[in-house]
Amino acid sequence: MSGQSQTAAALAKGFAAYDPKVRIAGVVLNQVASPRHEAMARDAIEAIGIPVLGAVYRNPDMALPERHLGLVQASEHAALEAFIERLADVMEQSIDLDAVMKAAVPLSMQAGDAARLLPPPGQRIAIAQDAAFSFVYPHLARHWREAGAELLPFSPLADEGPAESADACWLPGGYPELHAGRIAAAEHFRASMQAFAETRPVHGECGGFMVLGKALEDADGTTHAMLGLLCHVTSYAKRKMNLGYRQATLMSDCAIGSKGETIRGHEFHYSRLVEPGSDAPLAMLADGQGRALGPSGARRGMVSGTYFHAIARS
Repeated sequence: MSGQSQTAAALAKGFAAYDPKVRIAGVVLNQVASPRHEAMARDAIEAIGIPVLGAVYRNPDMALPERHLGLVQASEHAALEAFIERLADVMEQSIDLDAVMKAAVPLSMQAGDAARLLPPPGQRIAIAQDAAFSFVYPHLARHWREAGAELLPFSPLADEGPAESADACWLPGGYPELHAGRIAAAEHFRASMQAFAETRPVHGECGGFMVLGKALEDADGTTHAMLGLLCHVTSYAKRKMNLGYRQATLMSDCAIGSKGETIRGHEFHYSRLVEPGSDAPLAMLADGQGRALGPSGARRGMVSGTYFHAIARS
């Protein structure tokens, strides 16, 4: 609602008419500046037959800190539970919750095809998990557990390595560019990853792919040595946003599938490859509409990595 009043009605009407399969039951006004601001927007929206179910006024105390890939992670938010309680109080005061419940209707959703889910890359999967490695699709971890796999978390920032009993290692996305110095200094993590990769599969996606490479340049232009299991170099100083759905046809067997399989995924990062290295590409990539993007990712021995996050098999 910031910077608009009656224009909000045009937006609401557009959303209501855009897709006949989507029924707009009502709207909640957000970032309202004053009672007059609310009245102007409310009158305009209700005049086109769309109920206004509430109005939330601007409140800087309700803002959450952001960074380049979205909100600061919940685990880094001080007093998160107290913040959620305050937010709940504001919502209760600002929104007609009874009207929201009355407007809600049962929604039948078809279950996804379990055969398309990525199989677990091992029976016991060591998975990096800390402030630098935190972007894991919940459906992926849930499916692996339901398939009988055990997930063994470890923290590279605490200089931990993958469990010796693990038979695969997964480095998920996250914010390694914010912690590159600590990752570079984690000698036990580096040595244990290098030893692990000699005999068992390792896969990294997005931030994990960056850490698998030879080096990472941070926002200040300082270059930090990474694991060197692949030979590319990435940079967060030379930024370029990459965003969108991906279709990847695998060129080799790896932790996310077999050669020839097509994997669907999503890519969102600001870092970029500044030295692609000489490793073989992992996949031929296309965007969500099937337009070819060329070779992508890297593989060497039992190590593989991609900038995209794998979602499911095509």
